[in-house]
Amino acid sequence: MVENLNLRETMTTKNVAAKWGLTASMIWCPVFWILLMTFPIVSAFLGEKNHFVGFKMARMISTKKPVPIASVFALSQSFSSDEETVFPADVDAEDGGQRLEDEFDNDMANGVDDGEFLVGDPDRRQCLLASVGLEGRLRHVVDLPDERKVSSFDIFCNRELKIDNLAAIGFDMDYTLARYQQPSFDKLAFDGAKEKLVSKLGYPNEVMDFEYDHKRWTRGLIIDTERGNFLKIDRHKYVRVAYHGLEDIDSTTRKVLYSKNFNKVESFSEKSYVNMDTLFQFVDAHLFALLIDLKDHGEHEFLDFKTYSEIYRHIRESVDLCHRDGVIKDEVARNPKKYLILDKGMIPMLKRYKKDGMKLFLLTNSFWEYTSTAMNYLYHGKRVDEETQKKNEWIELFDLVITGSCKPAFMLDPYLQLFRVNMEYGSLTNTDGVYEMNALPNGAVDFLKIGKVFQGGNWQHLHKMMGVKSGDEILYVGDHLYSDVLRSKRTLGWRSLFIMPELEDEMKVFSEKLTLRNKIEYVMRLREELSRKAEEIRRRGDGDDPSIQKILEEMDEDEVVIKSTLSPLVEQWHRSFHPLWGAMFNAGYQDSRFAFFVQNYSCLYTSRASNLGLVSTKKSFRTLMESVPHDRLVFDPQTALDKRNPWD
Repeated sequence: MVENLNLRETMTTKNVAAKWGLTASMIWCPVFWILLMTFPIVSAFLGEKNHFVGFKMARMISTKKPVPIASVFALSQSFSSDEETVFPADVDAEDGGQRLEDEFDNDMANGVDDGEFLVGDPDRRQCLLASVGLEGRLRHVVDLPDERKVSSFDIFCNRELKIDNLAAIGFDMDYTLARYQQPSFDKLAFDGAKEKLVSKLGYPNEVMDFEYDHKRWTRGLIIDTERGNFLKIDRHKYVRVAYHGLEDIDSTTRKVLYSKNFNKVESFSEKSYVNMDTLFQFVDAHLFALLIDLKDHGEHEFLDFKTYSEIYRHIRESVDLCHRDGVIKDEVARNPKKYLILDKGMIPMLKRYKKDGMKLFLLTNSFWEYTSTAMNYLYHGKRVDEETQKKNEWIELFDLVITGSCKPAFMLDPYLQLFRVNMEYGSLTNTDGVYEMNALPNGAVDFLKIGKVFQGGNWQHLHKMMGVKSGDEILYVGDHLYSDVLRSKRTLGWRSLFIMPELEDEMKVFSEKLTLRNKIEYVMRLREELSRKAEEIRRRGDGDDPSIQKILEEMDEDEVVIKSTLSPLVEQWHRSFHPLWGAMFNAGYQDSRFAFFVQNYSCLYTSRASNLGLVSTKKSFRTLMESVPHDRLVFDPQTALDKRNPWD
């Protein structure tokens, strides 16, 4: 019983420490920054020893990581201790250097991130260099900035890539080179599709009153066309958020539909599921949601006899027709300034790579007439007259242009026919593709001299004309997660640069909400540690002992309190990004399925294609060392590896 009481006393003490740890850390944060600014003045009054203590405290703050409150209290003891403490300034140079190196090795052994030594602290940086045998061998380390700046204009790396090893770089056009004004551009398709649904397919006239809201949607969602639901799932295919049309689906219904469905695990790859991989699909999604709401709550016999799948199919057909019949193309041609965004870095980027000898190609699903309109506007920075447009001077930026490519079929079907485009009239001429190239004296070189603008074809034609021997010699830049990234990599082995315009807002919000994120991480860690402690008590204690039972009951109550605190914090975090769907790269506490595909299939990703112009052909993209959960825990400065066998 005495042992159990001691255990209870220990737990109570730890609970108080944990509780005050969070509160004290909030109080100490501004105090830390005051110390950081004033410790040189204070040290002059207190002496050299306390100056070093201030330096250590300031270095902890400069890491911008959560500082264990115990570290603060440990440092504060240096002010009151009567013992003589030896600091680097108290020893000779040789011993001092060794002591600093030993201190560095000790920090590294305790999981301190080596990144903090690379910037902002020259002394610690020298320790790192000395520990790996690089001291005095690098001439420009001193030129490194005091702080690493991170921007959405950076290109982020999932898989190592050296641009110098590439034979060619290819670009999609829509939402890649050609960025569109939202919602103006989307409304062309939305309004056009509404008119077709009513006038051609007999939908109720109320459809004409629908208003487009692009802000309701985000990429990475899945449309369940059979049930009329919109889903956000995590990387384990667990549905975290769901809506039926415009209405939220509660947790119980969501689990019945997608988690406990007659012992069948949903793969979300069946034909009834549509992935929202591109910004084009926002139009489809919003029309579908509005029609579901009209079907469920309106009194329209026409819709009563339509399934959700039929309604979605009609929407898809109507939107596709808008892309083909001039509803979109003709309006953009009349007023490109209203619909296209001029990116001042795009043309210089293409010219730079062309000058450096890199082969460039344009591969787009848009047909020639629209491609010519959009690219002329982007090239000249304004709408041009008919005579100038027919010159198509932008063509000089590319070694090959393929329009109407029908991706992803372009990457799958080796029998698709290649046609040559007459740029002046837009007419097509048959070619014999690879056979014709092989028959010419100089092969693809002679074939391209006849003309380098084509429609259709397949990957074999492209590889032959680009002189590519294997798929990994191509870097393809595109915005469509499936057609441009996943399929090109799985089928052809192309390297990929995924374009995510949303990245600018995602990074901005993430940075602004770091304090909230740190609170969530802290509470989650606290929850896990209490859970581990409870398991230890259950394993070692007597389950029939009333005092043990009371402790465990109290810990269960603590778990409920923590969960009730954590849930609103996480909801607040997600709503900071999007009021309905949350952070694009997260679903609950997990990576979203969208994040999973981005990490696994895109070699690189960035916010806009022109960012490629911020790096040279000598650039090597490298990843950070990856780690799995057990490695991350061992590396964590607040954990220690327990080598004991719990069964002993």
